[in-house]
This record gives sequence, structure tokens and C-alpha cells, in this order.
Amino acid sequence: MRILHTADWHFGKTLEGRDRIAEQRQFVDELIDLCADERIDLVLMAGDVYQTVNPSAEAEALFYRVLDGLSAGGTRGVVVIAGNHDNAERIAAARPLADKLGITLMGLPKDVLVPTATGANQVRRVQAGMGFVELEVPGCSERAVIAAVPYPSEARLNEVLAETLDERVLQENYNRRIQAWFASLASYYRLDTVNLAMSHVYVTGGMESDSEVQIQIGGAYAVDPAAFPSTAQYVALGHLHRPQAVTGTKVPMRYAGSPLAYSFSEAGQTKSVVILDALPGKPVTWREVPLTSGKPLVTWKATEGITQVQHWVEAGRDANAWIDLEVHVQTGLQLEEIHRLRDLHPGFVHIRPVLPLQDASEDGAVDAMDTPSMGELFSRFFAEKQGVAPDDALVQLFLEMVAEVDTDTDADEVDEVDEAPAKAAGEVSA
Repeated sequence: MRILHTADWHFGKTLEGRDRIAEQRQFVDELIDLCADERIDLVLMAGDVYQTVNPSAEAEALFYRVLDGLSAGGTRGVVVIAGNHDNAERIAAARPLADKLGITLMGLPKDVLVPTATGANQVRRVQAGMGFVELEVPGCSERAVIAAVPYPSEARLNEVLAETLDERVLQENYNRRIQAWFASLASYYRLDTVNLAMSHVYVTGGMESDSEVQIQIGGAYAVDPAAFPSTAQYVALGHLHRPQAVTGTKVPMRYAGSPLAYSFSEAGQTKSVVILDALPGKPVTWREVPLTSGKPLVTWKATEGITQVQHWVEAGRDANAWIDLEVHVQTGLQLEEIHRLRDLHPGFVHIRPVLPLQDASEDGAVDAMDTPSMGELFSRFFAEKQGVAPDDALVQLFLEMVAEVDTDTDADEVDEVDEAPAKAAGEVSA
């Protein structure tokens, strides 16, 4: 049996307000084509279909489209569980239609599934119950038994796991409950079936990204790897967006990761899905398959200022990327300059000016002897705004204006010092 593991689609998620739905559509097309090319028998989607519990109609339409494509008319198994971002009831709402194609949708950990009577040459749920299914896939001589636990918060379990807020007690009770749950589900595993487990949780030691909503409170809801059944041949996890293995486990246990980079903390990551081949009673073999969909996220550090940014754009650098721009300037960026930069490249998400004193502080402690004088700061400001350096007479005029401000004046008068460079420069330009 050939199985594909994916997770964390987050349909409807944006990047600082930038729409990503076109990139998500591209991923859906790539995933459907990959399943056909690789002759996938079963797809495991380990949670976070949507970004929010109330997704847009556009995001929902994309979910139904990917289910239809992955199912291939009911000839390929598909199992989807809800993640912490999903509305569990919404995920399960399409079950009356999904069941007819052998698609399994699980919203809550205690959802009870039933066997299905599908048409000839279609996926069939031979057995099913609370948290488990046994699937028969056309053209595949092996059956799969899947023990699945959708995002198991206390609220979704509908259980109180501890009468205290002590983090250590909460963690012990939570792990004990998850371990007992999986042990119960693992009783459905057989020697003649491919035995799989899946869940949407944070496993201790996993590497997080900025785009995830933390689901562990301190360490209270961090799950120990030992909580998963050792009799499973593979554990498919969702939640963490960086593709990664869980270390120190008896069986392969992996996060598939998100299909797109959803924050700049994920810049440079290769997004992927996991494909595994499994036979009953044998260790699985697995491989990561890189994805090509979506725009890359990159960081630009323009140490030579706006002119350097212009040259990079003219050269076509990262033309199809989302960009975190760090531009080094002498006196900050005015609003019109920011607008001009955004007009240069539609992919600028952040534009962050870096001033000389910031550069110095990043290199170490700022030496008072290296701090520019008021006259030097004015000269830099004037040259950047006017294109030419001020003469000595203008610098002296500015310093005299500054000297007129009494150091004991109130805050309103002190503010005039900050405006003095612009006033002097304006007088000359006028």
C-alpha cells in the first residue's frame, strides 16, 4: 500500500494581509497530480484544513475541490482529521456526501464512524467506530487500520483532566489520557493489516515556527512520543509547519509540515509531503517529496540603501517572491519613499529602515566617541534629501538654530530640535 501524508493546509490564510488563495490552488493541483503520478492508495491529512473556524466560501470550495480530486471518484482512500484551527463540526459536516466516496472526515476525538456500503471498485470502510477505521482500497491487496485522534483539547475531549492548574500535573494527566486513548484504538490493529496512527498535537521536542498558534500551555499539552502506540507502523502528525521527524521513537513518526511557507521564520524551508510504502508486519519505507507550489519567502538586506533596492528590482531578483525588506538609510524613510518602494515590487511585505545607530548597536556596544555629532547628522540628512552635501555656512546655521533651544525647556520645545534638520533643509530648497 502506498500512502501520502500531508497536513496544515490552512486554506484562507494570508501573509500580513496578502492573499494566498492562488498559491493554495496551485498546491491543490500539484497534490492531485502527485497522487496520480505516484499511484497513491491512501491520503492522510493530519489537520488544519482551514486557517479559521469560520473560513470563507472560497476556502471551503477549495477543500471540497481537493477532496474530489484526491478521492479520484472514490477509488483512493482519503482520511481527514480536524486540527486546532478547524471547526470540528464544520469538517465533519460534509460526511453524508463524503461517505459515498469512501472519504473519512473526523472532527472530534470521540466521533463515531460507521462502515460504508459504497459502489463496486470504490473505497470501503470495512469496520469503523470511535476514532478508528479499517479501509479496503480497490486494486490494493492490503487493508489499512487507522487510529486517529483529531486535535484533543480538553474541550474537544469534553473531559476535565485535572482539578489543578499545576503544569506538571496537567502534563502528566494529559499524556496519560492520550496514551490510554491510543492504546485502546491500537487494539484494532491486526497482523494482516497496515497499521497507522494519526493526530494533530504538539510532540515534545518539535521545532516550531512563527506561523503556528501554540497549543501547549507551557508544557501542559506537550505530548510525549511514548504516548503513541508502538504497534503502529507509522505515525502521521499535524500542527508543526516545518517538515520534521520526531526523534527517539520506536516507529517512524513525522510532521509533514505545511505546503506553503506561512511566515518569514519558514523562509528557506523546502516544503514537502511524505510518501510511504507499507506492508503488513513489515517496517515502512518513506521519503519526502518536495513541493514546488507557492511563492518563496526571502529576506533582502540592502546595506547600500534605496538605490541598491532599485538595482535588485531592475535585475529581476526574486521577481516572484514575498520579501521582507531591510533597507539601511541615514535618516529614516518618509511615507512617499515607502510608497515608491512598494510600487517597485508587489512582493514587499515588510519594509524596515535600519539607521546607523541601529547598525552600531547590532555590532556591539555603541562607543560615545563614534556617535555622530549633530552637525554630521544634519549633513547626512541634507545630502540624502537634497542630493548634494550642505556647505559649511548652512551647517553653521543649523547648529545656531539648535543652540537657541534651551536645554531646560519643556517637551514641546525639545521636539523642535528633531524638526530643525528638516526646517533648515527646507529653507535652502525653497
